[in-house]
Amino acid sequence: MQIDIVVVFFLLGFIATFLKSDIDFPEGLYKGLVLFLLLAIGLKGGAALEQYFSASLIIQVIAVLAFGFILPLIAYPLLRYFGMLDRINAANIAAHYGSVSVATYAVAVAFLESKDIEYEAYFPLFVAILEAPAIAVGILLAKRRKSSVNVKGLLHESLLNQGVLLLFGGVLIGWLAGPQQMASIAPLFKDLFHGALALFLLAMGQIAARQSKHLIEYGTFIATFGILMPLIGGLLGGLLAWSFGLSEGGALLLTTLGASCSYIAVPAAMSVALPQANQGIAITASLGVTFPFNVLVGIPLYYSLIHKLLFS
Repeated sequence: MQIDIVVVFFLLGFIATFLKSDIDFPEGLYKGLVLFLLLAIGLKGGAALEQYFSASLIIQVIAVLAFGFILPLIAYPLLRYFGMLDRINAANIAAHYGSVSVATYAVAVAFLESKDIEYEAYFPLFVAILEAPAIAVGILLAKRRKSSVNVKGLLHESLLNQGVLLLFGGVLIGWLAGPQQMASIAPLFKDLFHGALALFLLAMGQIAARQSKHLIEYGTFIATFGILMPLIGGLLGGLLAWSFGLSEGGALLLTTLGASCSYIAVPAAMSVALPQANQGIAITASLGVTFPFNVLVGIPLYYSLIHKLLFS
């Protein structure tokens, strides 16, 4: 099986760091690539939203929003009662796995485009929607026995974090501008997308290699959970896609969103909302296990199963 070229950049960063030959990747460039990818994905979806907006899409949006609330509620008891984690840390990790990874989504898009497989162009709207609910659920799970839940702070952390704001902002700009006006900035946000993604994955490979070294410290449960939860979330995402009647490409994207976990928006929000939580455990699980699993194994596996079970 041929590996997508952007995934090779991830492997390069991972292997270089694992062999203690770190590539000096500027932190400012990494942050800039995050901003670029969030805006590029949002703009593309917004431009398509004008064409595809309908009553059925509203129903799908509501269902996807509910999906975002359900995922952390599945992850939490697994972490709490099988992983024997305390309430704060279980809620914190559950929030990570209830949210989504923009980079994993971008890899899935690159995978589909490399195979010339079409997908519903409004999917960035789903990505934006799935960023916020898990943050709110995670905070409520952690503080459910306390009467002092700051509702204003909760809404701010859920809806105004960097990931949600840039994705929704991009969708709104793309929607208002339309495909014709979007053509003027296409050379930056469309033509350079795969190159920017490749550089971002190079940096992600480095981070994943560093985090994977902490697996011994946090035990085998985190490694097991980091693979099991994506399979559960991916299965539910695939079933949801089937109920929507999505295309083969759309089914893969919704499956991938269900299988992914956040390592940008949620860590930033939860570090403020739950400063007592051990963010190292969550980052090790998400970046040391789940992200590499999805990029290297998960996405091709999900596509193969979807193609054989639903579209063959």
